[in-house]
Amino acid sequence: MIVASPIPAALAAKAATATIPIVFSAAADPVNLGLVGSLARPGGNATGVNFFQAELSAKQLGLLRELRPNAARIGVLVNPANANVEGLTKDVIAAAAALGIEVEIVHARDSPEIEEAFAALVHNKPSALLVGADSFFFNRRVQLVILAARHAVPAVFFNREFAEAGGLMSYGSSLSEMNRHLGIYTGRILKGAKPDELPVVQSTKFEFVINLPTAKALGLEIPPMLLASADEVIE
Repeated sequence: MIVASPIPAALAAKAATATIPIVFSAAADPVNLGLVGSLARPGGNATGVNFFQAELSAKQLGLLRELRPNAARIGVLVNPANANVEGLTKDVIAAAAALGIEVEIVHARDSPEIEEAFAALVHNKPSALLVGADSFFFNRRVQLVILAARHAVPAVFFNREFAEAGGLMSYGSSLSEMNRHLGIYTGRILKGAKPDELPVVQSTKFEFVINLPTAKALGLEIPPMLLASADEVIE
């Protein structure tokens, strides 16, 4: 069998075989990605976990609005090479319109482009930054956190690991929960279960983390209601 994560690996595995069982993790809707026929009845040779990272951008934008109530424009960093970029961008634009916020979309698919994206953001002076869900961004989280601190840009990220690395705020699905479900499904398939018999698991654990030392370094006072809503406050 094949265990495939993140989305590019899952799509590559699905394209490579229609017979070998696949267990995947996907940050966006696996039906829209073409990985399964439906969540309840996957069909074919693949099933796995949908951990919703790409669908949480509206919530993340709302958290930035609570942090900066007078924010008029927020930067959004996305990876144009990611299969979820179109849906994520549409969701952010729709959520921003509902809040009366202008968004500035910037793209980066490698480390030099991340540096260029921050240079563009700093030039245009957005009130805050939302970093879109992406496995490459996760791997470059230290670079992203350092740049946000260097340029004094309040940012919300999509995994707690960013806040643990010094990012201001993070909101996203629990990766430990996702990995646990992957392990369970892998074990069941190795014992004889068929992928099309196992519905796609949807994450139910979401974590909001605030890093207070980073807030202090940025000269920000976290609103009490926002602070109270956090699952964890790093002090």
